[in-house]
Amino acid sequence: MHAHANVLSYLETSSAAAPQALAVIEGDRSLTYAALEEQGRRIASSLARRADTVGHAVVILIEKGCVALEAMMGVLYAGAHYVVVDPSTPEERMGAILDRLGRPLVVVDRTCVGVPAAVASYDAVVDVSDLWCGDIDHRLLETIRGRTLETDPAYVMFTSGSTGVPKGVAVSHRAIMSFIDAFVEVVGIRAGDRVANQAPFDFDLSVKDIFGSFAVGATVVVVPRHLFMCPSDLMGYLVRQRASVLIWAVAALCMVSSYHALDAMCLPDLRIVAFSGEVMPSAHLRAWRKGAPGATFFNLYGPTEVTCNCMYLRLEADCDYEDGIPLGTTFPHCDVLLVGDDGREVREPHVEAEIVVRGPSLALGYVGDPELTRASFPLNPLNAAVPERVYRTGDMAVLTETGQVLFRGRRDTQVKHMGHRIELGDIEAVAERVPGVWRCRCAYDREHMRLCAFFEGGVTEAALRRRLARRLAAYMSPSVVMRVDDMPLNENGKVDRGRLLELARH
Repeated sequence: MHAHANVLSYLETSSAAAPQALAVIEGDRSLTYAALEEQGRRIASSLARRADTVGHAVVILIEKGCVALEAMMGVLYAGAHYVVVDPSTPEERMGAILDRLGRPLVVVDRTCVGVPAAVASYDAVVDVSDLWCGDIDHRLLETIRGRTLETDPAYVMFTSGSTGVPKGVAVSHRAIMSFIDAFVEVVGIRAGDRVANQAPFDFDLSVKDIFGSFAVGATVVVVPRHLFMCPSDLMGYLVRQRASVLIWAVAALCMVSSYHALDAMCLPDLRIVAFSGEVMPSAHLRAWRKGAPGATFFNLYGPTEVTCNCMYLRLEADCDYEDGIPLGTTFPHCDVLLVGDDGREVREPHVEAEIVVRGPSLALGYVGDPELTRASFPLNPLNAAVPERVYRTGDMAVLTETGQVLFRGRRDTQVKHMGHRIELGDIEAVAERVPGVWRCRCAYDREHMRLCAFFEGGVTEAALRRRLARRLAAYMSPSVVMRVDDMPLNENGKVDRGRLLELARH
């Protein structure tokens, strides 16, 4: 670990080593490491002259790209923590986020998008172009850096809360660096790589793109959002940009393979594909391995609250993973425990237990919600003598006979139906083994007490219903089997089961 750990040291080290190397590419715009560092310092000087920024949140209401990255680095240089919010965020959610943060300073880019109504009448709004003016105050920034600790938050990321109220996960400099140092070594990102950024900057997948690249002097290639509506254009863009690393959500990879965009074009420069967020269906994995034959594939696991990921599996080329992809090995910076309902560690196979994580990469907690923070980050139940916080993921897993950890779904995707406890992932896994089914997601319709299965693929609904009836116990057989063209996604880039249920009800 670094002395006085601060994520800006990644940018500064790469800038000093290769100042003219490209830090970020966005369309026909690009920034060298030296330019990004300079712009960050200039923005920080302007921010710090306006207000006491140290220790405070600054909201960045800018679409992902060069300008957003400049603003993010500027906020960090100003000793504050950034909160990236998508400009298209619904007004109600935007207002809830601003309230939860205590009505912070908001940085906008009026050249790209109008200011949303939720902040239009807000006093503390500044245009990023106003922050580009003025000189860099090196003495002021040095003073701020001296006041910034590795335990201070670097960003707050809002995820969907089960109650509908956004949860703001605060993550420290130390947490980011403990993960990123381990991540780049394990996955093998290096200087010269071109990391194609799929995720919005308000989604923690982007933390790996940005700081993973900065840590080694690689280039972040921002993939325009509209390309994900046209997979063939997206593939052409990746080829032209010589993308060598993809760290993408499973849903984004599946969107490409669903439209068979990999059939017509391969990705010759691609050497690393890392995916996370959901279980990767085996049919889509096969398509990607065929389309990127020179790439090494990684399955990554971990919620936002543990700073990106805590487990990884480097996929073996000669294994098809038809029975599911194990979570693999714990990253060296943290420890993963399987804890049963009785609060004891589970070490025997086939016993379902909750995944609990400990280590320096745990988030600080939830902004403005001490009660939820205490519930989600309790003391380690396996070591009562030491006041060590752990994170309860709410994810369930089992050990195999060989000691592999297999994901078994969320606590909240386990349903009680006809007196039986059912894991929806079990139905999905059976469906995805049926030829012609590309992907399946299930949901439970509590109003009508029925299991619903939604799938992408060429098989008919009737044929899949018959296959499921033959392979599943009667109480697990879905009463609704519906084909969909595309799986709807929520704001976290995962399949939105609630919206799938709405389809079944119409």
